[in-house]
Amino acid sequence: MRLMQHKREAYWFYRFLSIFYDKYVNPLFWTPLMRDQSLELARLSEKGIKVIDVGSGTGFTTQGIVKEVAPQMVTCVDQSPHQMQKAKAKADLKGCNFKIGDAENIPVSSDSYDRYVSAGSIEYWPDPQQGVFEAYRVVKPGGIALLIGPLEPTNWFVRFAANTWMLFPKDEEYKRWFKEAGFEDIEFKYIRPQWDQTKSEYGIAIAGRKPSPGLSPNAKEKSAPKVASEAPLGLGRNLLMIWRVLIGSLAGFIFIPIALVGYTINSFRRRPDLPEEYQESLNGHQITALALVLLVIVGLIYIFQ
Repeated sequence: MRLMQHKREAYWFYRFLSIFYDKYVNPLFWTPLMRDQSLELARLSEKGIKVIDVGSGTGFTTQGIVKEVAPQMVTCVDQSPHQMQKAKAKADLKGCNFKIGDAENIPVSSDSYDRYVSAGSIEYWPDPQQGVFEAYRVVKPGGIALLIGPLEPTNWFVRFAANTWMLFPKDEEYKRWFKEAGFEDIEFKYIRPQWDQTKSEYGIAIAGRKPSPGLSPNAKEKSAPKVASEAPLGLGRNLLMIWRVLIGSLAGFIFIPIALVGYTINSFRRRPDLPEEYQESLNGHQITALALVLLVIVGLIYIFQ
């Protein structure tokens, strides 16, 4: 299991990442254009639909959902109260319903939503197939489930860092999980930030329609999952968790300079065909952080030369 592919580690990872997630991290890897292109598969324009956003985090994906769906019809589920607090503070998400919960054990009844959306959450699921079974369970018959996530990198070093950090599934795994759950009319599209100019695919949005009520015909449990209680951690497990969070975070932060370099290069090739909201460029917080990093590097070179 990857270092962040565990609920406790993911909880503490986001306990600290939530402080600067919206300003520094998320804009590098999950852009407005990627979000809106992905949400097209959910067909959110249908009138009066109820939507559940699982692994909603700070609400970036939810902000795309409420462009077409009234906030009162949207439920956000996330296991991190720290991320959720950021989402609750956003003006356009006022009126959304918020629930602390687990993507593999969603605290809602079966057949209760017209749409299921989950973006950037599967990376932390210990059992992805169970998560897709849950997507099937909570959607009404005829409803659509949309899952958005990264794909395994092809570069050996980036792949090593990715698979040390968290789950980066293969293309065929996403499709197999949806078929195994029983979804029909499965469709998908590949997505990437504009700065990523590699030949391999970056991420995927995959959606399917639920054909009949109830649980997936292949679900492990014959009834809706119940809330599980966790035993207190001992000293050994706490120390292991701290080590996993530290090493996993280091592996994850390797991706930040890659994205910063990509963004810097991309700033010289803006796309005139895209509206301003979809143009990618570093924000003021990222530019300041990049400048500070460069100053530190120059300072270290000066000291040790």
